[in-house]
Parts: sequence; structure tokens; C-alpha cells
Amino acid sequence: MKFRHEYKHQINRADMLILQTRLGAIMKHDSHCGGDGTYFVKSLYFDNYLDKALREKIDGVDKREKFRIRYYGTDTSFMRLEKKSKINGMCNKEHVLITVDECRRIIDGDTDFLMESEHNLFRELYAKMKYQLLRPKCIVAYNRECFVHPLGNVRVTLDYDICGSSNISGFLNPDLSFLQLYHTSILEVKWDEYLPQLVRDAVQLKNRRTAAFSKYAAVRF
Repeated sequence: MKFRHEYKHQINRADMLILQTRLGAIMKHDSHCGGDGTYFVKSLYFDNYLDKALREKIDGVDKREKFRIRYYGTDTSFMRLEKKSKINGMCNKEHVLITVDECRRIIDGDTDFLMESEHNLFRELYAKMKYQLLRPKCIVAYNRECFVHPLGNVRVTLDYDICGSSNISGFLNPDLSFLQLYHTSILEVKWDEYLPQLVRDAVQLKNRRTAAFSKYAAVRF
């Protein structure tokens, strides 16, 4: 399991304009970005009846995990089940492809097929849905602009227009209505062994400090 460094800043639109100019000069857009350099992200998050993932995030627990199902834009032909783990500020993401039918079955509570899967992540989700009562809790969506740099395997994302929904059954509906949550944006920086100085300099903003912002937690509240 490979863990990566990660930090987040809560920023405003003026900050975004500055970062877009700086990052565009030294980095390339991710290959999945559209013509305007952005794409739409929609995720279905899981939690148990005690809101374990939410509480651990709020309490700043050093070792925690979240399960989610994610797809991009309105294209449900490429969808992934993901498990994001975090230990002492380092993050790791495991993922496996999931079909529309499999996603719909999970939402409907038909989960026995997960136990019979060859994928470890499917079986782990099944065990935690059965024994920890993990269930789909909410939907988080936002627009993302993503920049990448080969040195350090750096990935810088600017997330904005963050919104959410508690209509779990509508996750696969391209016309699902959302509640707009914040006029703020989020800068995320991820890298492996080191962060190149030119990228480190580019993401520096005055009066901005690393923040433990969680889109999932924001939607739940």
C-alpha cells in the first residue's frame, strides 16, 4: 500500500484566478479534463449508523478510512468503488471498477454479490456493510480543475461549486438536483516522495493555512 502526502487549503475565487495562472505556466492539465480544463465529479459516500467516518474526521483521528462510489460528468460507464485511507496526514486510495447495475444493487441493499466477487475491495465493503452497518449516506458533487507534474508525481486540484444531496436513489440520475453548499473553493496538493520547489512556490498564498476541510463533512452538515 503506497501512501502519498496531501494538504488542503480553503480558498476564494480570487485565489483561484491566481493559482490557475501560476499552475498553467508550469504544469499540464490532467488528461481527463475537458476542453476548458475541468470536469464534474459526483461521489456517493458511505458511513455507519454511528457516523463513524464523519466523527473521525471531525475529531481529527490520525487513522481513518472512507468508502465511496465515484463517476465523472454524466458518464456512468466508468465508475469506481474507492476506499480512501489516511494515516498521520498521509493518504492512500484503493479502487476497483463497478458497473451501473452493481452500484444500483448496492443502493437498493442487495449486497450478497459483493461477497462472491474476486475483488478484495468488494468483499471488504460487503463485510463492513454487514458487520459495521455501513450504508450510503450522501452525495457530494463539484467541478474540478486538475494539474499534474511528473516530478514527484504531483497532482494539484482546484475544486469549486461544491454541492450535495441526500437523495441516495438519485445518484445515477444525470438530472439530480443539488443544494449548493459553499461559495468557497478547495486547493488540494498531493505528491509522493517530494514536492518540487517550483510547485511549492506556485501554490503559496498569503494568509492561507492548511485546513482539514472535508466535502463529505460539509454535505452532512
